[in-house]
Amino acid sequence: MLIIKLLLSRKSIAVGLLLLTLIALAAIFAPYLAPYSPYKLSIANRLSPPGTTWFFGTDEFGRDVFSRLIYAGRISLTVGALVTLLAAVVGVTLGLIAGFFRRADILIARIIDAMMAFPDILLAIALVAAFGPSTTTVIVVLGLVAAPRFARIVRASTLVIRELTYIEAARALGVSTFVILTRHILRNLVSPILVQGSFIFSHAMLAEASLSFLGVGVSPEIPTWGTMISAGRQYVGHADWMTVFPGVAIVICVVALQMIGDGLRDFLDPRLQNNI
Repeated sequence: MLIIKLLLSRKSIAVGLLLLTLIALAAIFAPYLAPYSPYKLSIANRLSPPGTTWFFGTDEFGRDVFSRLIYAGRISLTVGALVTLLAAVVGVTLGLIAGFFRRADILIARIIDAMMAFPDILLAIALVAAFGPSTTTVIVVLGLVAAPRFARIVRASTLVIRELTYIEAARALGVSTFVILTRHILRNLVSPILVQGSFIFSHAMLAEASLSFLGVGVSPEIPTWGTMISAGRQYVGHADWMTVFPGVAIVICVVALQMIGDGLRDFLDPRLQNNI
């Protein structure tokens, strides 16, 4: 019922979910939608413009851009989802501990502040360069880099909630700390976590594309939107379709996620309930 209410009350959520669902379905059913293999070379047809044979043209090796585009969506969406999940698990855990335990707050808060002091992309580049580029490394690095964003929100809310009367009552009744953290505090933080998660998802996709564009992300032979843009940059002005189509795909995904995040924020904000 909540999902239906969201769709009916917030057009931004409906449009965002529709766009994201279409892209996700295209990525899932890529083997059935792609007219060619994303790795099939055709040197004789390299840099062919978009047409009836090659919907989005071909790249420098004669590979079909359309086929690579929908296969690339698998990697880009998977990286974004796993980065968000990892960041949420690490960040929420650290935020709960820092907000509830005063002694741990000093150390964790300083670590969070130190990580937030560095630009995300620079910190990610440094870590990926240290551990070597790969899909797994990109997911872990981006997840750790994004974790402080969750941690700061959860910590700030936990500092307020732990002083409320019902938390004091739970302590007086002998309720375990784990139950208080999970049942009484974490359940009240679902709204900000969901909203922040949608923004982290889009940020992670942009970060993955940036790392791949710079050559320190996913391996070049694996089709992602970032690697496709990186490969097409030297053909700008001659074969613009190599960069335009993956760029448009990234923009659509990011805009869809931002619309979902904005819609969720407005819907879950009690101060705006009268406007729904």
